[in-house]
Amino acid sequence: MHGLRPANSPLQRLQARATLKPINFICIAPEAKEVFLVGDFNNWQPAGHPMKRNVDGSWHLSVSLGHGGHHYQFLIDGQRKNDPRAQGLARNAAGEKVSMLMVS
Repeated sequence: MHGLRPANSPLQRLQARATLKPINFICIAPEAKEVFLVGDFNNWQPAGHPMKRNVDGSWHLSVSLGHGGHHYQFLIDGQRKNDPRAQGLARNAAGEKVSMLMVS
């Protein structure tokens, strides 16, 4: 059993997990006709992450994301907007401010 450790060894428990966590995104845009979530997790392409409108005018989407930092924005009727409730702001490759969140 050289190199193998039991699944419950202390070393294995401390290693980062490759699991995904569901993250809820909420955008308050009651006047919007459509809202998409764009970010580094979908190569900034809106087609894969349309948000669903709630009766109160907010928009919601749950996305499973892996461990680490993620950059994103809301695409509201074609205009990119940062999330005022984001954990922070970062800069994208073009130097523009984008919303940031950490998943652990």
